Amino acid sequence: MTSPHHHEPTQGVHPHHVGARPLAERIAGAPISWGVCEVPGWGWQYDPATVLAQMAGVGLAAAEFGPDGFLPDAPEDKARTLAAAGLEAVGQFVPVLLHDPGADPLPEVERAMDGLVGAEATTLVLAAATGVEGYDSRPELDDAGWQALLRNLDRLAEAAEVRGLVPTLHPHVGTMVESGEETQRVIDGSRIGICLDTGHLLIGGGDPVALARSHPDRIAHVHLKDVRADVADRVRAGELSYTEGIRAGLYTPLGQGDVDVAAIVSALEDAGYDGWYVLEQDTILDEDPGAAGPVRQVEESLDHLLALAAQWSGVGA
Repeated sequence: MTSPHHHEPTQGVHPHHVGARPLAERIAGAPISWGVCEVPGWGWQYDPATVLAQMAGVGLAAAEFGPDGFLPDAPEDKARTLAAAGLEAVGQFVPVLLHDPGADPLPEVERAMDGLVGAEATTLVLAAATGVEGYDSRPELDDAGWQALLRNLDRLAEAAEVRGLVPTLHPHVGTMVESGEETQRVIDGSRIGICLDTGHLLIGGGDPVALARSHPDRIAHVHLKDVRADVADRVRAGELSYTEGIRAGLYTPLGQGDVDVAAIVSALEDAGYDGWYVLEQDTILDEDPGAAGPVRQVEESLDHLLALAAQWSGVGA
């Protein structure tokens, strides 16, 4: 049964390019889909063992780390914990202050990168933190702030590449890089890869399909979300905070909202993208939801993406 917000994709999925791992083997999960978040007071939190077991149980191949404290601190313990659940390590979301000319983000990011390398993860996912908790408000950047941000992104990208990591910047609601225009400014002014979050970019006023088609060479990591455009409009207009939007049903399983997931996947795969697709649906839980819980929605998203992957591999066969 389709939701009232469902729409047919405008572009089908085309034959996969030669050489990459099949799309079905590049689908990962993130703890935020289970309501696990670094923001204080976010909601009821699952224990790591349950989250990882459910990730593996639905057939995800890998996981992002989640917030500090979700997995063990020591990199080798992170790797061991994920491996015990049958999951590869993908990467970590690292919000860091990038726009303050008097602050150096490198030491903080180096610690995160050491952990990524030690856990045999591949991807550094930076976000341009505002310097205040949460994602419900943000200051405006002046030219000096933008220059510092772009300069720091290039420094951090180089440091990550030296360690063999894929460096990305995640445009994210409530951070200093949120909108389509701000994302374009990063693309034009820095060489760092982009983590295309299909939900955050749409909520921030950008067009994830257009970005996937115009700059597929700059997209190095993908967080796949689907979004109800009516709720996103209210968040963008300031009628709802980001947190209130989530509670109002901002996110839906893939294929049930207003993001053209098929068009985005097609554009990236046609261009030779061979990175991860992380199913990441920001979720707030007020209490233990019981056995079904958010894993059902993760499974619906996975089924939708696997159907696209099957269509992809079946075309022309």
